[in-house]
Amino acid sequence: MFDYTLAHWITFLSAATLLNLSPGPDIAFILGHTFRSGRRSGFAALFGIWSGACLHVLMAAAGLSAILAASAIAFSAVKWAGAAYLIWLGIQALRSKGEGAWIKEAGKVLPWSRIYRQGILVSLLNPKVAVFFLAFLPQFVVEGAGPVWAQLLLHGSLIIVVAAFIEPPLILLGGRLAEALRRNRTAGLWLDRGLGTLFVALGVRLAISAR
Repeated sequence: MFDYTLAHWITFLSAATLLNLSPGPDIAFILGHTFRSGRRSGFAALFGIWSGACLHVLMAAAGLSAILAASAIAFSAVKWAGAAYLIWLGIQALRSKGEGAWIKEAGKVLPWSRIYRQGILVSLLNPKVAVFFLAFLPQFVVEGAGPVWAQLLLHGSLIIVVAAFIEPPLILLGGRLAEALRRNRTAGLWLDRGLGTLFVALGVRLAISAR
């Protein structure tokens, strides 16, 4: 059970590391909350993204992602929903007046539970993540190393474990910047403009992307 060669693990872990280092909506969402609301909000966003990724892994192991990959209608529906959600987040940031798009009028940070739920949606509403897991994970299935679903679940879970070594340090570093930005309204305004533009651009890119 789970008997793999050293070359197998080196290849897989290298790919998982590069995957987690590549920029995208997930990293932008996590760092966006960190920069504007601090480390705690960043970790709430992080756990939301990870929860969404866990659901993607479970769906891949269960074969449900195959439906998304095979059905043009299902793929398009999820893609447009995800694009709309990212663009909405971007517009919220662009409309802010320097106090942060995710901060209440009273100046309090949004509840962590809300940020967490947003993170799940950002991850789940990106169909490319589901299709990626479906295309990436089977490449590391080895005959005789256990049931296919168990191998998919193992490797998918390890991708999230690798993320645990990469993404938290980014939040801790970003938290220092967040403290300075919260004391500078002008800097906060420009950061919101930049984050808003980034989210809108990511949403548009997702909307016009093919499979």
